[in-house]
Amino acid sequence: MQIAMEGQLLHVVFLLLNVFILLNVVVPGARAKEYVSAVGDPGMRRDGLRVAFEAWNFCNEVGQEAPGMGSPRAADCFDLSSSSLIQKVSEADNKLGVGKTFHGLNPEAVNNPDLYATEKELYLGALCQVEDNPKPWQFWMVMLKNGNYDTRSGLCPENGKPAQPFNPGRFPCFGKGCMNQPILCHQPTQLLEDGTMRGSFNGTYDLGADIGAGLDGISFYQVVWEKKVGVGSWVFRHKLKTSKKYPWLMLYLRADATKGYSGGYHYDTRGMLQTLPESPNFKVRITLDVKQGGGPKSQFYLLDIGSCWKNNGKPCDGDVTSDVTRYSEMIINPQTQAWCSPRALKNCPPYHVTPNNIKIYRNDTANFPYGAYHYYCAPGNAQHLKQPVDTCDPYSNPQAQEIVQLLPHPIWSEYGYPTKQGEGWEGDGKTWELDVGGLSSKLYFYQDPGTPPARRIWTSIDMGTEIFVSDKDEVAEWTLSDFDVLLT
Repeated sequence: MQIAMEGQLLHVVFLLLNVFILLNVVVPGARAKEYVSAVGDPGMRRDGLRVAFEAWNFCNEVGQEAPGMGSPRAADCFDLSSSSLIQKVSEADNKLGVGKTFHGLNPEAVNNPDLYATEKELYLGALCQVEDNPKPWQFWMVMLKNGNYDTRSGLCPENGKPAQPFNPGRFPCFGKGCMNQPILCHQPTQLLEDGTMRGSFNGTYDLGADIGAGLDGISFYQVVWEKKVGVGSWVFRHKLKTSKKYPWLMLYLRADATKGYSGGYHYDTRGMLQTLPESPNFKVRITLDVKQGGGPKSQFYLLDIGSCWKNNGKPCDGDVTSDVTRYSEMIINPQTQAWCSPRALKNCPPYHVTPNNIKIYRNDTANFPYGAYHYYCAPGNAQHLKQPVDTCDPYSNPQAQEIVQLLPHPIWSEYGYPTKQGEGWEGDGKTWELDVGGLSSKLYFYQDPGTPPARRIWTSIDMGTEIFVSDKDEVAEWTLSDFDVLLT
């Protein structure tokens, strides 16, 4: 009797297991059961928005504040109550700059623009913070960066070590002051009569310019966010314009770690990622509509992920001489060509790994997917590099960096990424569900021989463009919504 009952029980368990598998794998309507969101505001649907702004110079520091602007950190955070918005951050908070104190400010940072900005981000984060489970979160982050570098200034370290000034020519710079921070204009979010909420950040790097008089010949950036109360996702509308004086500009919307280091930074940051996603177990869902691509030099990232680990595989600890920033970026501008080729192996990773774990070396000209890689560069502090190799720019991060830049190609189809040039580009807006964890688990990243593999835990996920030293004034425009990071 007992044996018969046990057999019946096993049969029931087997049936239930099959129903579970059916619901979670076969039935599309059950897809929500598969995933848990890693972000505080899944899909950007929360009416009470949390969004912040940060601007960086070439080496991800501040250097010097723009006149009258305060430290280049700001936030727009509010809760919705009945028919009004309750602002969490005042304009006085947003205008805080060196020499001005605020609660919690480290005395050593009061007159140091670099340290002050990082302390201000923590302060704004505290004002915006949402208490939540599994942990508090702060805001989405608009990131703006100026690619000018005054090589005679010696401001930027070389692979994390102090660097000597050198003659100009390698990087864009119109002369002294070319690394300045931008003018920032903030339109706090308002609730309009039709139930639409709208706010914005915008400005220019041209300090004497009047953007109200037109944008001819000057740089410009703008991010406008808009949402109907109780309906759908926030829509972020981006615009970025380069100029002769500022030909290399970057504008991204980021989901960063809520604590610790974010991709490219060696300071404690604040952000949206309650749980840090780890390869291979996460996906990213996002809606992108590129209105205007930004010209042939626009490296438009469908997705850019960033993290940090040492060459021996250990987590970063703030030692910029041995920490290494790691990036993977999918560029969808069809005018961006593969620099990786059989004739330029130094621009390719040493090998490619297929979804079923077959390793294809870059000298296998019959099988290596050269067209899938725009460019690979190795960390400048690596000691055991496979030749030939190109090392990454040593000045544009506070520490050494490694970059894997991808292009649309059929080999990425299993991960949901674009498979051909032009997919997802101008006139082809769509919602993407990208197996970012799966793809990033297969990419080559350098490690010292004989060291345990690094855990690929990503502290920043972002989308936007890097207009890379444009030959003329260029404009990029795009909208982004439904941003979510899904733990699988």
